[in-house]
Amino acid sequence: MGSWLDARAQGGEWLVRMEDIDRPREKPGAADAILRALESCALHWDGPVMIQSRRDEVYAAAVSELDRAGHLYPCTCTRREIADSVTAMDRLLEGQDIVYPGTCRRGLAPGRTPRAWRVRVPRETIAFNDRIQGRCSQNLESECGDFVIRRADGLFAYQLAVVVDDAEQGITDIVRGADLLSSTPRQILLQRQLGYATPAYAHLPVAVNADGEKLSKQTRAAALDAEHPSPDMVHALRFLGQSPEESLAKARPEEILAWALEHWNMDRVPHQLSIPEH
Repeated sequence: MGSWLDARAQGGEWLVRMEDIDRPREKPGAADAILRALESCALHWDGPVMIQSRRDEVYAAAVSELDRAGHLYPCTCTRREIADSVTAMDRLLEGQDIVYPGTCRRGLAPGRTPRAWRVRVPRETIAFNDRIQGRCSQNLESECGDFVIRRADGLFAYQLAVVVDDAEQGITDIVRGADLLSSTPRQILLQRQLGYATPAYAHLPVAVNADGEKLSKQTRAAALDAEHPSPDMVHALRFLGQSPEESLAKARPEEILAWALEHWNMDRVPHQLSIPEH
């Protein structure tokens, strides 16, 4: 709803993309259920739905371009080998995900077969201004490390797919959840390496439970009531810092969106990464 309202308020198009690049995790019928849920809330989109699982050739071409430019290198490391290369104390002190130590950066060990392809990150800090979260920055070398762009199973990484798709669709503004905020510097790096423009970013707070976990099926969060979505839509507006009238909970989705569009104010969205939902 936040991205729909922001696009419409600016007189722009709102595009839907099915990011099903991780095929082993794709559940049959999930894509159709997502589209039906959007339609039940009158969140209609512009143009055809882009489906990532059908775009391998496009992503392969981008990988080839990055490789020719010297931005990639093959990697033989397994997850266990990477984990073993970083001591438990290091992980404790870092308090973050394991940073790839660059084992294969200078070449492969004799007899080893490449498993994946990694991006050679530069020694620089990537910074950008988020419309909600403010100034954000990340030192890719120390906080991320050389990241995978094509996995050992042959599938393309999310970071590459969204960058290529954003460029092809002419995306100017990205409004998404703050759980993807830490991915943005990697995507900006890929945009620069591929010669793409960098869109404007706005990362909305994520709804979390009492343990700080994102609300989802995995955390057994309640599903959207697709038959009677109006109360959930009004609740979502309040979550986004807007002030919908109580009577809107009984209105049709189209009426709720009409009110929300007239009163939409991005500045009122909480400047937080997450908000607990009870």
